[in-house]
Amino acid sequence: MSPSPAIRQPCPPGACICERERLTDASDPDLRILSLDRRAEKVLIDRLENIQSLSDLEHMQRRMRDQLGIEVVIEPGFNEVRTMRGIAINVAEQPGLCRKTRQAIPAAIRRALEKRPEIAWKLLDGHDLLRDT
Repeated sequence: MSPSPAIRQPCPPGACICERERLTDASDPDLRILSLDRRAEKVLIDRLENIQSLSDLEHMQRRMRDQLGIEVVIEPGFNEVRTMRGIAINVAEQPGLCRKTRQAIPAAIRRALEKRPEIAWKLLDGHDLLRDT
């Protein structure tokens, strides 16, 4: 008998907008996101804060999508980019993804970009924003 994977405890009623009930009541639910318990979330946030390169960041984006179903899009903002706040980091809404986690992921990525601005420069260069500098 194989052990069942750890499933995150539900948020207190009214404290979150994760729509966990909608996820569990669906006819064909994607329950991967529920495996992100508090301990695993701390590991994920710590890993995101300590990325070392743009390829490392892209690897983490792929792993979050493959293992948890979390889609994270990182691109230059609509207006000019003067600080790390100008880089748009969007986490797609999905049932089961806690509000706090949805806020913690972009914050951790921003902290990593502030620690290693060369990652942000490569990200911007990948979108042809630094071609004339």
